[in-house]
Amino acid sequence: MRMYDIIMKKRNGGTLAEEELRFAVNGYVTGKIPDYQISALLMAVWFQGMNDTETAVLTDAMAKSGDMVDLSPIEGVKVDKHSTGGVGDKTTLVVAPLAAACGVKVAKMSGRGLGHTGGTVDKLESIPGLRTAFGQQEFFDIVNRTGICVAGQSGNLAPADKKLYALRDVTATVDSIPLIASSIMSKKLAAGSDCILLDVKTGSGAFMKSLEDSIALAEKMVAIGEHAGRKTAALITNMDIPLGNYIGNSLEVIEAAETLKGKGPEDLTEVCLSLAANMLYLAGRGSMGECMAQVQAALRDGSALEKLVEMAEAQGGDGRVIRDTSLFPRAPYEYQVRASCEGWITRMDTEAVGISSALLGAGRTAKEDSVDYSAGIILKKKTGDYVREGETLAVLLASEKTLFGESEKVFMGALEFSGQKPEREPLIFARVEKEKIARF
Repeated sequence: MRMYDIIMKKRNGGTLAEEELRFAVNGYVTGKIPDYQISALLMAVWFQGMNDTETAVLTDAMAKSGDMVDLSPIEGVKVDKHSTGGVGDKTTLVVAPLAAACGVKVAKMSGRGLGHTGGTVDKLESIPGLRTAFGQQEFFDIVNRTGICVAGQSGNLAPADKKLYALRDVTATVDSIPLIASSIMSKKLAAGSDCILLDVKTGSGAFMKSLEDSIALAEKMVAIGEHAGRKTAALITNMDIPLGNYIGNSLEVIEAAETLKGKGPEDLTEVCLSLAANMLYLAGRGSMGECMAQVQAALRDGSALEKLVEMAEAQGGDGRVIRDTSLFPRAPYEYQVRASCEGWITRMDTEAVGISSALLGAGRTAKEDSVDYSAGIILKKKTGDYVREGETLAVLLASEKTLFGESEKVFMGALEFSGQKPEREPLIFARVEKEKIARF
């Protein structure tokens, strides 16, 4: 078998056989196939696409290029939730405790943030003392004892994805739906959960800017999960507006805790309840209506909040900061961004808002960079709100005053105003299951 023939076959629009895809992936990981040939194949895929079977085989080969986590020592059904990322996306911190409080096991591996997109691991590590690095047995023990553990990605999970993504990043092939789907799902399959719920963001703050592209990506990922024998579904959620009002690591933990106390913003609460109900549904805990009733009860009676405290303490963290969020260290400097005009906010470029937060120290430009846990933005106004001249739009928080100038400039550039109130967009656009799309 020759790599040349595989490249030409895909370039000409052919369908690659399983053995051809595994040959390419395994050869690249072991160093037998050079970068330039894999780059050529990636570009051919970008132009010609891949069918569901090809994408599923590619994903499986990438997943099996490293360690495959066996979660069988954990009792019961294990459900994972993956978000494609966004600004203010602290859903894991709310959804995982909600699901665990209802009896579903959540053994989750999460990553760190890069650029304007925050990582769940960074957010959790803003809790004093909390660890996200565990040996496998300790990880299993925590989940069996508490029902929930969120750990950093460790070991040799899907090394093919790391190598392929690095190539895609420099060959203009990142934005290919089958390649995005296989990248995300290779890690999810390797992580070992029985059921996978995908939160696919769409809009200005998401990787997928259009609803149709987001649905197409969701369809691919659901097909991959089902092909691998995992019960899989996806929700398409709105990222045209930041989720919640707090952006930044400890700020988002604070907002998540307040949400679990029943005091969170409406948008974050609604999305998290829907995600948690879908996790229960995938785990076979009843009809969608019954699952929604269960997670609403867990929010109401405080059991989900207690589950977050229990998780934090099991991972070495100080649970007191969850009960009393005023105990979190506060950034030493604050700056109020004020409106220079009057009118309705008709648009927020959510990606720009995320960049504004990163400029304050809440994000990193390289994986080895450190983050300022206390830095970030508290939004006082969002799309659909009416503002008067001089009103506070947002509060910027940082450890250095010098960071405010550029951050404010980027933030203000993200806003558009009008004399007319904009129509309210839905928070959840669609639900994707195997061979089924429900639009809301």
